Amino acid sequence: MGKRLIPQRRGRGTPRYRSPPYRFKADLRYPPIKDCGEKTSGQVTELINDPRRSAPVARILLEEFSDIMIIAPEGIRVGDWIDMGEKAKQDRGNILPLGRIHVGTPVYNLEIKPGDGGKLVRASGTSAYVVSHEDDSNLTYVQLPSKKTIAINSNARATIGKVAGGGRKEKPFVHAGQAFYKHKARNKLYPRTSGNAMNAVDHPHGGGRNPHSRPSVTHHTPPGAKVGHISSKKTGRRKR
Repeated sequence: MGKRLIPQRRGRGTPRYRSPPYRFKADLRYPPIKDCGEKTSGQVTELINDPRRSAPVARILLEEFSDIMIIAPEGIRVGDWIDMGEKAKQDRGNILPLGRIHVGTPVYNLEIKPGDGGKLVRASGTSAYVVSHEDDSNLTYVQLPSKKTIAINSNARATIGKVAGGGRKEKPFVHAGQAFYKHKARNKLYPRTSGNAMNAVDHPHGGGRNPHSRPSVTHHTPPGAKVGHISSKKTGRRKR
């Protein structure tokens, strides 16, 4: 009887490979649109490190003395004020509908649909840019960090500015222990061993006295065999 392969164990969803939710601070969704009204203000009371994400988190105390948490923009400090709503000013950290934001403004934490809480551009140091508005179709064109331009409903909200924590990848991991704790925070398997270096019983790429190429597999391949070039269009040398 064979052993359960590591890809099979990871796909099973056991606690060893699940990120612990009790350590995370919040989902960081925007408040419901009806709660923001035309304009709601709040003050930054705390900047928090969240193990779940690469960017810091800002705790906001609203005027009605309720707390919300948002992804912190670059340059924000404790004591700063932010505004939310259609009549909020075009300033760093303020949350407005995309249709109200000027062309060329950097934004982040974009909603795909109005009211979904924010889905796009949430990693540290990232920002998108408002390209143009179409009033007839109520669409706003936004350029993502990947340079791809997409159309989003102009009523969807976004935060003005750039996500804090930029330059995070510029500092190298000098010691292996730093990489260990980085992966441990999110329950990632570390260190990773190449499948080609394993025995045949441990991985589909294992076995053999020398490295050699492996066939590509389809998206419908079962867990444990779904490794290597998955549904790849091109592999190996380019034919002339």
